[in-house]
Amino acid sequence: MIVTEQIEYYEGDVLCRGFLAYQNNVSKQPGVMIAHDWGGRGNFVCDKALEFAEMGYAGFAIDMYGQAQLGHDKVEKRALLTPLMENRSMLLARIAAAYNKLCYVPQIDKDKIAAIGYCFGGLCVLDLARSGADVKGVVSFHGRLTAPEGAVNNLVKGKILVLHGYDDPIVRPEQIEQFAIEMNAREADWQVHMYGLTQHSFAIPGANDDEMGLHYDPKADRRSWESTVTFLQEVLS
Repeated sequence: MIVTEQIEYYEGDVLCRGFLAYQNNVSKQPGVMIAHDWGGRGNFVCDKALEFAEMGYAGFAIDMYGQAQLGHDKVEKRALLTPLMENRSMLLARIAAAYNKLCYVPQIDKDKIAAIGYCFGGLCVLDLARSGADVKGVVSFHGRLTAPEGAVNNLVKGKILVLHGYDDPIVRPEQIEQFAIEMNAREADWQVHMYGLTQHSFAIPGANDDEMGLHYDPKADRRSWESTVTFLQEVLS
């Protein structure tokens, strides 16, 4: 049977509220963190946590904004997103707090933790890997790829999978080359899967914004999910 819990944790004085789903008949389970897009810790990432629990992982939908805040339109989403995008040290501290909390959840095998993220969340999980955290692997779905300014090139311990739409107007193809150079400098085990005729938010059902280039693509969604399942089997086995 799958059990769900609201998990509270702090980053500094910010109270964060995560959503955990796991199988109650297994003592120690690999954990998969799910970092949300700019809208906040909504139903999409919580449903992913449940899906991971069905697969035998403990799924943990993390809260990057605190108080499980949600943005309901572009203005609200941008207001929540901008402080973290402008302060990557705070962004890293926020996701590191979620990782540290998950390590001490009794049902979790702390030596088998991976993280996936969507859009903004993709950047978050990449920054967690860049920090040298002991995650086994991270997956970025149509996430931003730029490293924090002035970042030290720590060695990346976990494996990296980037899932990217070639026609993403937010992350242009030349940024892939810059990311590749960075990952090689960090001696990372990395791979990038690119999907043709595919824009930003291709794995978010309902995404449809011509102005921002956000468009759901069911084929890229399916292919990227299949790649993720295979990747997690590799890094968490």
